[in-house]
Amino acid sequence: MEKTEVAINVFEDGFNCAQSVVAAFLEESGLPEKTAYRIACGFGAGMGRRQQTCGAVTGGIMVIGMKYGRDAGRTDRDKEKTYQVVVDFMREFQERHATTECRELLGCDLTTVEGKRHYEESHLHSTVCVECVKDAVTILDGLLA
Repeated sequence: MEKTEVAINVFEDGFNCAQSVVAAFLEESGLPEKTAYRIACGFGAGMGRRQQTCGAVTGGIMVIGMKYGRDAGRTDRDKEKTYQVVVDFMREFQERHATTECRELLGCDLTTVEGKRHYEESHLHSTVCVECVKDAVTILDGLLA
């Protein structure tokens, strides 16, 4: 199954955007599924439903960190590589969507009754959010190859 399919299946199973992007890269990360889902959970819907940076983007940043991030056995060069790939990832996502901000992507405020209603009635979960998840995974696949 392709990574985008994995991400969309996870998303449609009720996991959030960040968790879905991370799930697509679990095999190469070596991170246990349960741990990855728990770490990524708070990043969904723009970080705790605050609608700041899109969860597909923050999930992507976690994936980049899992691949290149600095730990006790790595160097500052690894940290710099991580930062550069994050910049490239965010730039490409923004080129596709004009923003990385959840509120702007959705065009509504999920902290209000009206915003939640608009989100549901406009089926933004299955349109905008799915596209953001797919694009994040596609961009990552290219950058991490």
